[in-house]
Amino acid sequence: MDEPAKVLTIAGSDSGGAAGLQADLKTWTALGVYGMSVVTAVTAQNSMQVKAIQSMRADFVSAQLEAVLSDYGAQSVKTGFIGQIGLIAAVSRGLMKFEISHLVVDPVLVNHLGRSMFASEVVEAYRTKLLPLAELITPNVYEAALLSGLPVDKMRESGGLWEAFEKLHAMGSANVLITGSREEDQMVDYYSDGSRIHRLAVTRIETENLHGSGDTLSAAICAFLARGYALAEAINEAQRFTAKAIHSAASWHLGQGHGPLSHLD
Repeated sequence: MDEPAKVLTIAGSDSGGAAGLQADLKTWTALGVYGMSVVTAVTAQNSMQVKAIQSMRADFVSAQLEAVLSDYGAQSVKTGFIGQIGLIAAVSRGLMKFEISHLVVDPVLVNHLGRSMFASEVVEAYRTKLLPLAELITPNVYEAALLSGLPVDKMRESGGLWEAFEKLHAMGSANVLITGSREEDQMVDYYSDGSRIHRLAVTRIETENLHGSGDTLSAAICAFLARGYALAEAINEAQRFTAKAIHSAASWHLGQGHGPLSHLD
């Protein structure tokens, strides 16, 4: 039996199992790659709220990263919830030490209401320390506005999207995927490789079970890159995988709030 491609998530733990490194590892199991993890934070959360967060020490995050990459290595790596300047710096240093073929940065900066969760210094640390290392960044509309310094309302306009892409590319991001635009009966992601913007649309599924959809999308891209897909193809395949995972869990009622996706159907 052929050995699987190796992929690493640097992310927080979701005690509810819907998002964070749990969503990443479920995605990778479904897609046939070998998933590893560096834990940046442990959360007490469910489908309705995050009740508490315990961040790891920067030296412990560095130790995890060193342990995994010095032995296993990884064809591709993704970052999710990091949340602190010291942790962002530790992750950046660790990633620069090892040869990583593909890095996908999912800049987890806002909550499910689109509100910023961190001080402006954390956003700046992403801009200067992580974005320049990434092959691809996958902010949602609110995160793209935050990182680019543009009003969210402007992101609804084509001119605003162009400006956001220009600013994000100028920060060193070679490829940018802005996710989660609702347009009538479609969910639309916009991808830019620096020369052209591609509109990627799927039919919108009416469900509250979307918790972890952003994590799943970025994790799936990471998996397809590790398996040798070109970036544009990896994004398309990941979008289809995520849409199927949402559809499969659309009628679930596992909790009282925003439920998870079904990764393994």
